[in-house]
Amino acid sequence: MSGVRFSSSFIDAMICPACGASLQVLNDCLVCQGCKKQYPVMNGVPIVIDEEKSVFSVSDYLNQKETTYKDASRWQEMLVNLFPKNHTAPRAARNLQKFRSELYTITDHPKVLVVGGRIPSKGMEALIDDTSIEMVELDVAFGPRCTLISDAHDIPFQDTTFDGVIIQAVLEHVLDPQRVVGEIHRVLKKNGIVLAETPFMQQVHGGAYDFNRFTALGHRRLFRAFEEVESGVAFGPGTALAWSYEYFLMSFAPSGFMRKVLRAVARLTAFWLPWFDYVLIHTRGSLDAASAYYFIGHKSEHILSDRELLTLFKGLSTI
Repeated sequence: MSGVRFSSSFIDAMICPACGASLQVLNDCLVCQGCKKQYPVMNGVPIVIDEEKSVFSVSDYLNQKETTYKDASRWQEMLVNLFPKNHTAPRAARNLQKFRSELYTITDHPKVLVVGGRIPSKGMEALIDDTSIEMVELDVAFGPRCTLISDAHDIPFQDTTFDGVIIQAVLEHVLDPQRVVGEIHRVLKKNGIVLAETPFMQQVHGGAYDFNRFTALGHRRLFRAFEEVESGVAFGPGTALAWSYEYFLMSFAPSGFMRKVLRAVARLTAFWLPWFDYVLIHTRGSLDAASAYYFIGHKSEHILSDRELLTLFKGLSTI
């Protein structure tokens, strides 16, 4: 289809999220060959959502409705962003480089799905600039890198389409994370690789679209159908403390402009806390106090049992 932001090979692999039948290009829509549902394309981005199963509606996008939580005006957000962030990302670029190297053990021309990919994360340039990698960047909101609007609970691609999947800071925002991970497993090819980064100790940051948090073992259990390459702390105790301090101050103002002022004060006075992560993420104790964890693993036929899971505890907490 002319104007769609990803290659025709991906269009050929797309399926209807409602019935699983193939999709065919017709004018400015993708039409299901089974149930005959039509999915519009807006500014080159297909909107492939089953409204009967998703909390999102196609009309949300056609009418330019805000589909992610937003509690501030643009100028208020610009004010806050003048101050340091409440986190660092000591492993972000390294994790993506590791993911990329694992991709090339599978194939010389990888196909990658980025779930939650409308804005590139730190270090993503290594994949974006690699012309041998074909990418689809799926999200539930438009953005500079979004090439497909879809709900990750029903990924609209055939089984074994992708060599790799990246899902960063997304699983806390989905209603059924196990179902989403099951979809990732389904669309990955044999031995395909996944990179996931997911919060443990972070306050609510998605308004109504924030549902889950995971310990290190809880995160590993989500990916029990994957053989681990490595896992660990993505954002450490310093970031966790900075988040807590920022939200502690903001709790004194119930809403509005004062929350933004207090957020700016928190970032100005505690910007140094996340820098401790560069040291602490290497300690066992950080596994009990992390802000977020990461997991890199290959699709496997072996399912990690819960008895095996318990033997993987590496933290220090005994309380």
